[in-house]
Amino acid sequence: MFQKILIANRGEIALRVLRACKELGIQTVVVHSTADSDAMHVRLADESVCIGPPPSRESYLNIHQIVAACEITGADAVHPGYGFLSENAKFADILAAHNITFIGPSGDHIRIMGDKIEAKRTAKRLGIPVVPGSDGAISDDKEAKRVAAEIGYPVIIKASAGGGGRGMKVAHTEADLEVALQTAKSEAGAAFGDDAVYIEKYLEKPRHIEVQVFGDGAGRGVHFGERDCSLQRRHQKVWEEANSPALNAEERSRIGDICAKAIADLGYSGAGTIEFLYENGEFYFIEMNTRLQVEHPVTEAITGIDLVHEQIRVASGGGLSVRQEDIKFNGHAIECRINAEDPRTFAPSPGTITHFHTPGGLGIRVDSGVYSGYKIPPYYDSLIGKLIVHGRNRVECMMRLRRALDEFVVDGIKTTLPLFRDLVGNPDIANGDYDIHWLEKYLAKGE
Repeated sequence: MFQKILIANRGEIALRVLRACKELGIQTVVVHSTADSDAMHVRLADESVCIGPPPSRESYLNIHQIVAACEITGADAVHPGYGFLSENAKFADILAAHNITFIGPSGDHIRIMGDKIEAKRTAKRLGIPVVPGSDGAISDDKEAKRVAAEIGYPVIIKASAGGGGRGMKVAHTEADLEVALQTAKSEAGAAFGDDAVYIEKYLEKPRHIEVQVFGDGAGRGVHFGERDCSLQRRHQKVWEEANSPALNAEERSRIGDICAKAIADLGYSGAGTIEFLYENGEFYFIEMNTRLQVEHPVTEAITGIDLVHEQIRVASGGGLSVRQEDIKFNGHAIECRINAEDPRTFAPSPGTITHFHTPGGLGIRVDSGVYSGYKIPPYYDSLIGKLIVHGRNRVECMMRLRRALDEFVVDGIKTTLPLFRDLVGNPDIANGDYDIHWLEKYLAKGE
């Protein structure tokens, strides 16, 4: 087991990893920008190192500063959390060159899954069902029209190196295609420095289903069930559930077994999430995230397994702590992402939190790094906390969530708490009857 882990992140995920390390008896080092000197994870860590000014590129994305912090403190491993450098293959390679363990997959696996075209090819080779579309990047309008005609309209054009909804355009007819293609390529080039795009069949009313997987790097793989992340705004997840209200036990087992076998065959090490669009009983691979997910707590709630413990164990060479038959799914869990944003316009709302009171009681978990008197800096993601609720079934979980949201108090800034109070009382949400377009339509109505 590791002696000392450096946590290369901030906010609630840095605190989440820190707590797991302390439970395992591992010394902790956190890095921080000057804007985060009074953050909770900095206060609770055994050691902290300031690595630069507020801008991420000068601090949390500064690989050389983080490696130097490892060497100064004697950290023998780095946990990247999510975001920032968590899916940076170069970072993983540099750590390996300095004999520091990256708590995650190899740089090669990050590279494969970070390129959406290569990821799709790999998924298809591993037996994972994929969305019909181009085999690689589209070179010109003529090829785009040929592929679109073969798979049928509507189609979606996606940036190969994309994420967060950038470089994605839908074409409903051939007349739309040329403009959509050029716009997607332009956005992709500006956002990612790579204008390669590909085409897929656009599904009309799919759900977003993701499967949590783990590999030991030596040919073993398991899955921890699925999460439903269909409630999204501008391709950003807002509310996540485990298990999905749309799947039955047979479908869950079928797609889970496919993913676990694929991870084993790939020789993958650590945590990963294989994401799908799901429509009419069929799964279609869209991407794989080679890291811990924001929404991992709902999986922990229904399995009783600490996924960060598992990450650390696998990275240290201890292998997986469970076999597939050991993993049982109990009850239902929902996570709401609480952001420092206006609940209607979603404009960021940095500032000082004057009062912060979290709900409690059976089945309630709040992952947050803020506190009363904390000043939210304007430089980073607006997520200030996650409310995770677990119940014996979905009905109980929804009742508990309603109560927990009523108890949750954040004063001094605007947050998305009012949005969730509206959603929990909506009949479609209560019935689990929604798809990836539902929330956008709901917000557009101004209800």
